[in-house]
Amino acid sequence: MLATLVLIAAVLFFAYLVRRTLLIVHQAEVAVVERLGRFHRVARSGLNTMLPFMDTIRRRVDLREQFITIPPQPVITKDNVTIAVDNVLYFQVLDPEAAVYSVNNFAGAIENLVQTTLRSIIGDMNLDETLSNRDGINAHLQEKLDRETNAWGVKVHRIEIKQIDPPREIKEAMEKQMRAERDKRAAITLAEAQKQAQILEAEGYRTATVTRAEAERQRAILQAEGQAQAVVTVRTARRVDSRC
Repeated sequence: MLATLVLIAAVLFFAYLVRRTLLIVHQAEVAVVERLGRFHRVARSGLNTMLPFMDTIRRRVDLREQFITIPPQPVITKDNVTIAVDNVLYFQVLDPEAAVYSVNNFAGAIENLVQTTLRSIIGDMNLDETLSNRDGINAHLQEKLDRETNAWGVKVHRIEIKQIDPPREIKEAMEKQMRAERDKRAAITLAEAQKQAQILEAEGYRTATVTRAEAERQRAILQAEGQAQAVVTVRTARRVDSRC
């Protein structure tokens, strides 16, 4: 009985040692390994070995491109208009050691950095510039974030503004302005069409008048020529009669 218990304990201890010795890391993932509490190495995907009771896994890091959805936040523009802006950011961990030891939570740090940087950028722009320059804001954001997150071993690939939501009264004013612009363009188009129609009508009347005058002139010429021919014919006939 004692021998059986010893054997079971030996098997369990061996299985425990195997578990602590062998480390399987999945594809597109790495494990940051510490030895006696200090950074030792980065275990890559596949089968890795560790020293039992000395090596421990500090954190597993995903190397795939990831994204963070940043919820809408109030931002004040240069002309003192409060707008709500939300973003989505795509990033990738390039240096797992720096991502683990340089910052406590790099995903949360990136989110807070986006919020503060966005407030700084839009704070230097008025509302019209903000609404019409999303690409410029995205590029400026990515440039600043890429520079700041480089020390964390993180690469910001791109950041996109999903929506800019101005206050209700501003939206109503913008809608009224858009309707006024559409009405203005419609009125201009109608006026241009009427002008063109009048021009075409005048040109048609002028062409018709010239055509009628030309026809009258040709008729008069032909009538005069006919009368002249008739006179010549009569005179010729008289001369022939007189000779006879």
